[in-house]
Amino acid sequence: MSKPTSKHTPQPVSSKTTYALAGVAVVMVALIVFAVFQWNRGSDEVRNDGYGPAHDPAVTVAMDSDGAIVLGKPNVAKTIDVYEDPICPACGQLERIYGQEIAQQVDEGKFAVRYRLLNFLDGQSGSKDYSTRAVAANECVAQAGNGPAYSKFHELLFTSKQPSEGGSDHDNKALAEIAKTAGASDEAVKCITSGERVDNARNHAEAAEQALSKASDGRVATPSVFLDGKKIDVNDEGWVLNVSK
Repeated sequence: MSKPTSKHTPQPVSSKTTYALAGVAVVMVALIVFAVFQWNRGSDEVRNDGYGPAHDPAVTVAMDSDGAIVLGKPNVAKTIDVYEDPICPACGQLERIYGQEIAQQVDEGKFAVRYRLLNFLDGQSGSKDYSTRAVAANECVAQAGNGPAYSKFHELLFTSKQPSEGGSDHDNKALAEIAKTAGASDEAVKCITSGERVDNARNHAEAAEQALSKASDGRVATPSVFLDGKKIDVNDEGWVLNVSK
């Protein structure tokens, strides 16, 4: 069973030189972490494989004032907070293994998901701003209110369509095409293509990083999952079902 862990930690920089060194360090840590992760995980078994993203029409999506994206049915008793960066490999692994299991719990009204998206890996993308633009694209789709379309879009961006660190990534037109494939509205597709939410996304990503820092006593890393302020151990393969109890 794969056990995705939170391994990306952004570091403050004071000059172009230290920024470059920090970038190299992030890449090296990512490679080491990936190797350790591969060694420990045992298999690529996907939880609830075949279910797909949330697809109950009663599932809605909305944005909080700080940019957090909430996916779920109205009046659910529990909401988990999921912190992710769109280009974070461990976040992609988390979504590949547990995303469909999470989707079923959302469809069944067991809990909702509050996605708090960060952009600290912008510098590790080919365009140097992919994470920010991907956060903006998530917001464009979310603000339309179609829960299943957002769930599908989010799934695609973190699984089959997730770019690799240091490689090429999606421009806004490609992001818009992915959104269209997911069933997003024409307005959402236009919003992504134009890049109209990029500035908002940058501010919201900063707010998400601050929220994560506060929740984790300054240890900012993705993916991180919380319930009622308590961090969930996503190395426990039964964590999704445990949240549902």
